[in-house]
Amino acid sequence: MMSAGDAQARETLERIVECLEKEKCENFQDCLNWARLRFEDYFVNRVKQLIYTFPEDAATSTGAPFWSAPKRFPRPLQYSSSDPSLLNFITATAILRAETFGIPVPEWTKNPKEAAEAVDSVIVPDFEPRKDAKIVTDEKATSLTTASVDDATVINDLIAKLERCRHNLSPDFRMKPVQFEKDDDTNYHMDVISGLANMRARNYSIPEVDKLKAKFIAGRIIPAIATSTAMATGLVCLELYKVLDGGHKVEAYRNTFANLALPLFSMAEPVPPKVVKHRDMAWTVWDRWVLKGNPTLREVLQWLEDKGLNAYSISCGSCLLFNSMFPRHKERMDKKVVDLARDIAKVDLPPYRHHLDVVVACEDQDDNDVDIPLVSIYFR
Repeated sequence: MMSAGDAQARETLERIVECLEKEKCENFQDCLNWARLRFEDYFVNRVKQLIYTFPEDAATSTGAPFWSAPKRFPRPLQYSSSDPSLLNFITATAILRAETFGIPVPEWTKNPKEAAEAVDSVIVPDFEPRKDAKIVTDEKATSLTTASVDDATVINDLIAKLERCRHNLSPDFRMKPVQFEKDDDTNYHMDVISGLANMRARNYSIPEVDKLKAKFIAGRIIPAIATSTAMATGLVCLELYKVLDGGHKVEAYRNTFANLALPLFSMAEPVPPKVVKHRDMAWTVWDRWVLKGNPTLREVLQWLEDKGLNAYSISCGSCLLFNSMFPRHKERMDKKVVDLARDIAKVDLPPYRHHLDVVVACEDQDDNDVDIPLVSIYFR
């Protein structure tokens, strides 16, 4: 990035420096302050500036009304802790901010009264519109400017600022990016997304939507309750009843192929899983081998060797923990498998996890490949 003189790199670095310098959060109240001021900036101050620059009776250079269709004249919002949608949005935004900084979320955030008191304590500075503010009205314009020598100079300055910020951070400081997941109702992602959309809709007097409707829009979900989805769910449930009832042979189950457009329905008995045999053992794709005691890599290889299997490759996720072709991998023999997974595969193992799964490629004594089940390594 040192040599990248482009506007996008400059904008990215400016956001990083801003996050680590001006807007760094040390505790949850800092996160709440940040969220409250962001609300004021996005939905109050920017709208006030827009109205100041382009009043309701503003006209274009041709004399036509500026606020003509499809433009809507906006209205700045007024924060009130008695409005649950505003309070939920600010609290959810603060929680996500805290998550990125690794700051614990206090229990009182679940109490609307205590959360409202905390938000009300935030000091919001008065806003004064700028007379020289430039607002882009060209719909075809982009936010990125053409790269220039000035961009390269600014980028170098920003990198120097980052270096200074790094020296002021503790050695264990880490920021965690939040990956958007719309289907988890406990992670506050859709609370923030729906809140952002509804606040902006409120600015322009557009009807608001609930979180479920916002989830449909964000995920581009096409409702198919009465068609193929309902049919597939029903067929799966029929097979699930057989599993729960127990005692059924494989011939009692059914695989179904259906095409509603034709229409065509075809049912067949499922094929039993392939049975792999080795010595006095037999297994299928549904089996799993378990190894407890937080073993080292050497102990795992020995455990497999006792079964008459020579492991030449062990992987976790997309990362290779061991391969017999690489001489340097022999240095890992006395390391715990869980430590290799953390250091090499960067596996996140929260406190409630007790095991991790590895894929092992093996050969028998005759150098024939043997497909073995997943191996679950228990480290707690």
